[in-house]
Amino acid sequence: MKNDSEVTLFILKGFTDNAQLKVICFFLFLLIYLFTLAGNVGLILLVIGDSRLHNPMYYFLSVLSSIDAFYSSLITPNMLADFMSKKVIPLSGCAAQMFLAVTCGTTECFLLAAMAYDRYVAIYNPLLYTVSMSPGVFVPLILASFIAGFIHATIHTAATFSLSFCGSNEIRHVFCDIPALLAISCSDTHINQLLLFYCAGSIELVTILIVLVSYGFILAAILKMRSAEGKRKVFSTCGSHLTVVSVFHGTAVFTYVRPNSNNALEQDVVVSMFYTIVISMINPVIYSLRNRDVKAAVHKVFGRTRLLGKVRFSH
Repeated sequence: MKNDSEVTLFILKGFTDNAQLKVICFFLFLLIYLFTLAGNVGLILLVIGDSRLHNPMYYFLSVLSSIDAFYSSLITPNMLADFMSKKVIPLSGCAAQMFLAVTCGTTECFLLAAMAYDRYVAIYNPLLYTVSMSPGVFVPLILASFIAGFIHATIHTAATFSLSFCGSNEIRHVFCDIPALLAISCSDTHINQLLLFYCAGSIELVTILIVLVSYGFILAAILKMRSAEGKRKVFSTCGSHLTVVSVFHGTAVFTYVRPNSNNALEQDVVVSMFYTIVISMINPVIYSLRNRDVKAAVHKVFGRTRLLGKVRFSH
C-alpha cells in the first residue's frame, strides 16, 4: 500500500510521564551511557594496543563492542532528550533509526553465532586454530553478519513505512521499534506481523542452533581434557559468551517472536531498553571479568599509568 499518510512527525512517549521519575532516569541512564561508551571503547583500544589480544576471538569481541557502542548511541541520547521534553522525530528520522537499530540487532545475532563457532574451532583443534580461523575466514564471517543485518533491516523498514499512519502519531516507546509503529498504523498490519514473526524467528532459530551445536562440540572437547587448569580456562571464556548469548536472545525472542499483543507494548519498552542499553553496558564487563587475557591487558595499562605517575612525581 502506498504511504499516503498525513502524519509526518512522531512523538516518542517514552516509558513514564512522572516528572520526578524522569529526572532520576535522566541521570541514571546518562551514567549507564557513559559507562557503556567507556567500557566498549576501552575494550576496543585494549584489543588494538595489546599484541596478546591480536587473534580472531578478540577481533570478534572488538566488533561486538563497536556495535554495542553505536547501538547505545543510537537510542540513549534521544531517550535522554525525551526525559527533558517531548521527543519529536520526523518520519524520515524514524525510518532511519529503525533501519539502524534492526541492522545492529541482527548483526549482533549473527556475530554472537560466529563467536561461538570461533570458540569451537579454538577449543576442538587448538593447534590448527590460526589456520582454520585465518583472516580469510573470520573477516567474511564478520562481513556476512553485517550484510545479514542490512538485508533484514531493509525488509522491515520498507514494509513498515509502506503502511499508512493517519491516526495517532504518539509512539509508546523510547525509539522507533517495529511493534510500536505497527500498533499505531491505520493499515492492516497482518502481513507485517507475519513477516516480523517469521523473519525474526528464522534468524533466532538459525543463530541459536549454531551456538548450541558449537557448544555441544565444545562440551565434548572439555570432557576429554585431562588438565584441570585447561578446563577452568575454557569454562571461564565460554561461560562469559554463553551469558551474553542467553540474555540477548532471550530478550529478542520475547519482543519479536511472539503473537501480536498491544497489551504487551509497555513490557516491550522495558525489554527493548534492556537489550539495546543495558546489555551494551554489561557486555564489556562480562568479557573483562571472566577473561584472563583481557584482565592482564587492563593491569598492564594501569601498571604503565602508575609508572608514568611515579616518574612524573619523582621529577
